[in-house]
Amino acid sequence: MAFSSSWGRVARSLRRTGWQALPTVAGVLTLNFLLLHYTPGDAASVLAAEAGSATAETMAALRQRFGLDLPLGEQLIAYLGRIVTLDLGFSPRFNLPVSTLIGQRLLGSLSLMLAALGLALAAGIALGTVMARHAGRWPDRLLSLLVLLFYSVPGFWVGLMLIVLFSVQLGWLPSGGIGTLGVELQGWAWWSDRLRHMLLPTLSLALFFVAIYARLTRAAMLEVASLDYVRTAAAKGLAPWRITLQHILRNALLPVTTMAGMHMAGLLGGAVVVETVYSWPGLGRLAFESVQSRDFSVLLGVLCLSSLLVIAMNAAVDLLQAWLDPRIELR
Repeated sequence: MAFSSSWGRVARSLRRTGWQALPTVAGVLTLNFLLLHYTPGDAASVLAAEAGSATAETMAALRQRFGLDLPLGEQLIAYLGRIVTLDLGFSPRFNLPVSTLIGQRLLGSLSLMLAALGLALAAGIALGTVMARHAGRWPDRLLSLLVLLFYSVPGFWVGLMLIVLFSVQLGWLPSGGIGTLGVELQGWAWWSDRLRHMLLPTLSLALFFVAIYARLTRAAMLEVASLDYVRTAAAKGLAPWRITLQHILRNALLPVTTMAGMHMAGLLGGAVVVETVYSWPGLGRLAFESVQSRDFSVLLGVLCLSSLLVIAMNAAVDLLQAWLDPRIELR
């Protein structure tokens, strides 16, 4: 009965999140559409310029073909109607359906973002724990300087320096791409090649978030350590490591998981820079190429998917927080 009751609360929480997501996604899609509509240029002007035939007749024909000559209200209604039927539109620049383009790049971006988020959480929580355990002493000061460096250095500069060090100078890791071209690999050799190509982009994307999670974990652990139940656990003679892991760290993870859910959109934004630097075939690079070519259909599709990813991540964070702290109820 307890098991079925728990799953019932989870199902109700997911349904509630889904209903709340509908107006949020609709508002985000409408706002993105309007903002992009008033951006100078469009796909028709870019394609005509590339073809060397940017005449008024050619421009008008291209705009009519892509539906860009319709009034703004009609374009918006047509776009929202396609979204309801899961039709993300057609890319005039790539000459492919937007859903096909996103499907080709989705796995690359998800693997990179999840790897970066996992690395950032693991390293940030570990560093924050050490800093909290040695608060005010030299390990805390040294690690505080290190995470401040991670936080203040721009992501593109980190990416370039990692390429110079590990690819150019040492020759240990590839400088870009998702895999070695022109080589047929199978089994462990294929996985090893993919991991070698993923290491530098993951590190570049994760370092900024390592600093945030480390500082947040340190502050939360110091706050939890001053609570009564922690002093009671110490008075009972529990081992320090057990008090740290079971009583302090577990409760200190609540704000960290909340921040991790909010950072999903930031990860995708950072992926634009990282994927461009490392020629990584993901959604961030696709969005950057779409901005350059004024292919707003693709850009709207990427923005729609990113909003859905953020909502899904927040729902997962709600479930994780309910597990970390049973006092939090799913309604």
